[in-house]
Amino acid sequence: MNFLVKSENTISEIPVVKIRPNKAQPRKQFNEDELSALSRSIEENGILQPLTVRKVSQTEFELVAGERRLRAAVLAGIRKVPCIIVRCSERESAVYALLENLQRADLGVFEEARGISKLIRRYGLTQEQAAMKLGKTQSTIANKLRLLRLTDEEQEWIESAGLTERHARALLKISSEPQRRELLSKVISDNLNVKQTEQLVSVMLQSSPKQKQFRGNSKAVIKDLRIFLNTINKAIDTMRKSGIHTESFKTDTTDFIEYTIRIPKSAVCPPDQSA
Repeated sequence: MNFLVKSENTISEIPVVKIRPNKAQPRKQFNEDELSALSRSIEENGILQPLTVRKVSQTEFELVAGERRLRAAVLAGIRKVPCIIVRCSERESAVYALLENLQRADLGVFEEARGISKLIRRYGLTQEQAAMKLGKTQSTIANKLRLLRLTDEEQEWIESAGLTERHARALLKISSEPQRRELLSKVISDNLNVKQTEQLVSVMLQSSPKQKQFRGNSKAVIKDLRIFLNTINKAIDTMRKSGIHTESFKTDTTDFIEYTIRIPKSAVCPPDQSA
């Protein structure tokens, strides 16, 4: 997708009632104090930078960029706003809306991740394609999308406490949701910085058996498992060499290795002498 919007190079005054919001707008929260301040500035000086819109019908426009200015203008009681009308597809409009917000430092961590996720899902982009459009590396996009593995409640706690993306990424190392929530609560209550949070995560990983299994050496686990299987096979061979007709069946699935061993009772149980 070659992102290129075509502008009519004219500024038009468009009634705010004819401008609908961009469905791909990643920002969901707007600071009320900042909006009020911007509204007062617009009321005093007007809108210095025109909004960008695209025409979707004879009477309706979709906002491409400038939602804060539009909201502030509505607060100021302004009925018409200056707009640059561009010709672009719905996909290009979504990318542009995301780009504009990504260029703002105050876009929330999870707002950004959700915006990228929505862009990928809605338009069938790969992570590589999204990275190219957003001027980021594929690994950066992947790391941001991983943040959405945190529950909605955890995301809300992190945002409300003003924690950083690095805090969130450290918490992702904890696979157990109850443990992760307990740790997050401590991070917030003790006002821990990123380094302290990472140290706390490390301590929890080392002390939790369930977490250790994800950090262990997979080769060592396989080696130990082979020892156990060899022990079973040797036991079966020993019984057979002793004259016990032993049957064994091994089933290997993706989750389990299952052994079934059949030993004739006549070989191990003496005959009943009570008859």
